[in-house]
Amino acid sequence: MTIHLAAVSNIALPDGFGSSLGRGIGAIVLYAIVGLVLMLLGFYAIDWTTPGKLSALVRDGRPNAVIVTASGMLSMAFIIVVAILFSSSDLTAGLITSVVYGLVGIVAQVLAVRTLEWVTKLDVGATIEETRFAPASVVVAAVHLALGMIVAVAISDFGALISANT
Repeated sequence: MTIHLAAVSNIALPDGFGSSLGRGIGAIVLYAIVGLVLMLLGFYAIDWTTPGKLSALVRDGRPNAVIVTASGMLSMAFIIVVAILFSSSDLTAGLITSVVYGLVGIVAQVLAVRTLEWVTKLDVGATIEETRFAPASVVVAAVHLALGMIVAVAISDFGALISANT
């Protein structure tokens, strides 16, 4: 039995492959940093505008605080992902538009959630401080997620409009 191995003497990569790969890796790192900073800002915006010290309540294991915080972070992630997705294809412009869209989205999200909580008369402070599960926390979580998706879609529509006009 004879085995024949074909020798590959030359693997051709397109010109500039290495530099394109390096630029791509750099862009991923920069967008990851922008995303992380926006997530932190989003968390502190939720923490600052929610009655009680949300971060301390989460560390204490208060189930309703965990539910509200997790839904708030997911809603912020929707906004940030869409802000990055619809940013400019130019790296510098893309980073700037991601930051601007992300910040506007975070502000819109926080204002909308707080307004809905005020209109519905939910006592979020009392709910998140409960040591046992409170069904109202699911309502607050649903509001966070729903408004996060709405803001994200608004960013996508605006981003698509801007892209079409450039």
